[in-house]
Amino acid sequence: MGGHVIRCEHCHDDQIAYNSCRNRHCPKCQGRAAKRWLENRQSELLGVAYYHVVFTVTATVARVAYQNPRLIYNLLFAATAQTLLRITANPKHLGVKIGFTAVLHTWCSALTHHPNLHFFVIKAWAQ
Repeated sequence: MGGHVIRCEHCHDDQIAYNSCRNRHCPKCQGRAAKRWLENRQSELLGVAYYHVVFTVTATVARVAYQNPRLIYNLLFAATAQTLLRITANPKHLGVKIGFTAVLHTWCSALTHHPNLHFFVIKAWAQ
């Protein structure tokens, strides 16, 4: 993207300023926008401690899901929910009951097929 040199007229200090790449991950180009976005999201956070858990599938299962989405996604929801409930209820792990919400993502940011479930999990109460 190139850049230019900025020179202070008082102390003659030179600084290189790179032109904007406009990438959302770039701290120079989007740092303020990202900070503002995070500040605006604070009011949307849940008023309880929660965990973000992601379950994804292998490339082989993803190919099957592309051809049979209803079957595979129903199985994915059922298996992951059962896994979370069983593991968290086990006294060796947490020994608690939980509540959760799951969201299915079928595409990644590169716009390729990549099924995964995002769970937002809260600890409800001890067993």
